[in-house]
Amino acid sequence: MIVGILKEIKVLENRVCMTPAGVEVMAQHGHQMLVETNAGRGSGFSDEEYVAAGATIVATPAEIYAKADMVMHVKEPQPQEYGMIRKGQIVFTYLHLAADEQQTRALIDAGSVNIAYETIQKADGSLPLLTPMSEVAGRMATQEGASYLQMTKGGRGILLGGVPGVEPGNVVVIGGGVVGINAALMACGLGARVYLLDTNLDRLRYLREVMPSNCFPIMSSKPKLRELLREADLVVGAVLIPGAKAPKLVTRDMLKVMKPGSVMVDVAIDQGGCFETSKATTHADPVFTVDGVIHYCVANMPGAVAKTSTLALTNATLPYALQIADKGWKKACQENPEIAVGVNILDGKVTYKAVAEAFDLPYTPLSEMI
Repeated sequence: MIVGILKEIKVLENRVCMTPAGVEVMAQHGHQMLVETNAGRGSGFSDEEYVAAGATIVATPAEIYAKADMVMHVKEPQPQEYGMIRKGQIVFTYLHLAADEQQTRALIDAGSVNIAYETIQKADGSLPLLTPMSEVAGRMATQEGASYLQMTKGGRGILLGGVPGVEPGNVVVIGGGVVGINAALMACGLGARVYLLDTNLDRLRYLREVMPSNCFPIMSSKPKLRELLREADLVVGAVLIPGAKAPKLVTRDMLKVMKPGSVMVDVAIDQGGCFETSKATTHADPVFTVDGVIHYCVANMPGAVAKTSTLALTNATLPYALQIADKGWKKACQENPEIAVGVNILDGKVTYKAVAEAFDLPYTPLSEMI
């Protein structure tokens, strides 16, 4: 198979979807690897390293789209790429379609095979290709939130860990999944008082066992959330419904009870955000303020730590990319249900129910098409 590795073009996105080591493995399996020039520069990988790994360097994305059977990205295709995607071409990347109607309709029109990293799912419900970036984003959420609490950046002037004789800051993490647990661990490590909310009692029991003593797992409810928001210095939105829009758990009205200069970090922004007042921002312009509360809603947070993120992502995606390239997408889906559930749009039909429901589109089960 001819596989194309594209350069990221989203604002200040420095990741690349595959390292030279990953390209070398793909090439050893007999696949022709095309890498767009400077695709790896932001992550510290040169064109020469890709050539040494067996790749051919290609000057433009148009050439990759024209030649490749499968194209790979980190972030979703951007509008200037829609017209390049060919019928039957495999697009393998993060798509986050339920929060992006324009992209959804463009991929329907393209007739391509669209496999989303974020909806590949194991039998136990885990999301193996979302997990590494969720780990990065969760840790970054606390790091960025702590930074914006500084008065020089408009915050309340709170040091999350406090100092001897001064109480630590209060952190509220909404969602006890991968993002939430990593955000909470970072906040606990800084010495903050951390409230970790979830609605699954078994998950809360698990969190109580594994989290540090300054973390308090609590059953989430609207009244409890409103109560905690009154004292919160930092709020991290870490709620995920796989492939679907995130629920709006913090409403505009709730901001009225929060302290001026407190910070909210919405890690769910890729799926539409879990704060009513959220809107996607970029690393170039990461924050905005609503009712005195600072909002950090960068949609590609791991892109700021590209070297770590690229290595972690390739570790997770490479086995699946190999299966798709070695067997073809159809056989890979038939033999591996984890890949099958990753198919969101196929030949102009929406095959992921949550995406169809998000935009009131017809839903066609993948099983009816393969």
